[in-house]
Amino acid sequence: MSLGIVAALHEEIADLLAEMAPGAHVEHIGMRDYHVGKLHGHDCVIVLARIGKVAAAATTAALIHRFDVREIVFTGVAGGLAHGLSVGDVVIADTLTQHDMDASPLFPRFEIPLLGRAAFDAEASLRDALAQAARDWLADEMAAQVSAALRAELRMSAPRVHVGQIASGDRFVSSANEVTLLRGTLPQALAVEMEGAAVAQVCHEYGVPFAVMRTLSDAADDTAHVDFPRFLREVASHYSHGILRRFLSKRSAPST
Repeated sequence: MSLGIVAALHEEIADLLAEMAPGAHVEHIGMRDYHVGKLHGHDCVIVLARIGKVAAAATTAALIHRFDVREIVFTGVAGGLAHGLSVGDVVIADTLTQHDMDASPLFPRFEIPLLGRAAFDAEASLRDALAQAARDWLADEMAAQVSAALRAELRMSAPRVHVGQIASGDRFVSSANEVTLLRGTLPQALAVEMEGAAVAQVCHEYGVPFAVMRTLSDAADDTAHVDFPRFLREVASHYSHGILRRFLSKRSAPST
């Protein structure tokens, strides 16, 4: 069974690409490089989707049609929405919704036209396996991968894993006013990003199980300035690599 691993930024998959077994090859389709091969004993296709819902949807469709992947995992960063979340926490989606979808009055706000639903459910076993891998990695390896000085600077005293709704939209949410508005309209959402719900919709339409994992680069309750390129390089890249490595290592060995 082939697994698709997708990210919006190169740093989130660079270490995984470096670990692909000899014999992996690259197929260039639609301005994207799909890396096909074995990763920790599993057949995988790793690809950089780039940023935004259209890019994510196009990449997901290609994974399904061209590479016949049977499961998809999206990894990346997000901003926190709910109170009580902190920089360095991990959010695993149980549902995903598009916060900028509004075809009213023809359809209710957030509902995807002609699908009759506003949220899409992540596959439970993938979700739970990612959440456990994240808990294990945070407990056993995070402190060795992220420097103590940087953890102190970002107030990453005890990062946690949260499972809940993630909201996606083609807008970089960067102001307190936007956070407040999203909290009011989507009170269940824990985090906000720009790709996950598009992946979820395509996977729903094609019947492909999926999961979405996000590392929080900022939090609604946090006032510390975060250097995003540095966070991506020195924190998020380690999270994606370490958690997905744990996730793959716990998966059942592929049948021969």
